Amino acid sequence: MKKVKDHFEEEAEEFDKLIRTLIPFYDDMVSSLVLSLPFHGKEKIKILDLGCGTGNISQEVKKRFLNAQITCVDLAENMIKMAKTKLSPYTDVEFLRADFRELDFHEEYDAVISSLALHHLQPEEQRAFYRRLNGFLKAGGVFYNADIVLGSTPYMNQTYQDKWVEFMLQNHNQEEVEKTWLAKHREEDFPSPLPSHIQWMKEAGFHDVDVVWKYYMFGVYGGKK
Repeated sequence: MKKVKDHFEEEAEEFDKLIRTLIPFYDDMVSSLVLSLPFHGKEKIKILDLGCGTGNISQEVKKRFLNAQITCVDLAENMIKMAKTKLSPYTDVEFLRADFRELDFHEEYDAVISSLALHHLQPEEQRAFYRRLNGFLKAGGVFYNADIVLGSTPYMNQTYQDKWVEFMLQNHNQEEVEKTWLAKHREEDFPSPLPSHIQWMKEAGFHDVDVVWKYYMFGVYGGKK
């Protein structure tokens, strides 16, 4: 995770522009996650944002749920600084620089959300982390995640990557795509097939698990405790 932390420290200031050139339909992905949260717009809820980055997801949550109290967690100090700036209009958002694998909450949150973070864990860590996430949630709470996923076959994996490269080449040259973004992906990312995530969530005690959005290797899914 140190390499992940270091490169996000370097990229924090450019993150918001950069992410839309690397992730297809990024705004749609974010919107689908926020729309999945089953709460009334004025309801007082507590939300934990794991791997908050520059605060994009939490910002959209606050637009839809004005009374939400949010805890934003990220490994990179520069990401936290950017998120604090973005979310400065709100007094009910707190920030924690931490490795989310080391968090220890107990039935505190109505929702846990995450975006482009859990794939940095090894598959067995991902599986085990769903059990820990379940413990963070109040009864009836929900977890939704927007992340990179693998295809279920080698053919689909290659198709996913081809579509991703095709998108990145609209904004980056071939050398940058190969030597920077694909290289980092191979070194730092450990995505799992979407059916595995669904199975692991059910094993961890979640129900009503569903896929709410997907575009090749990017998906949004979640369920209820």
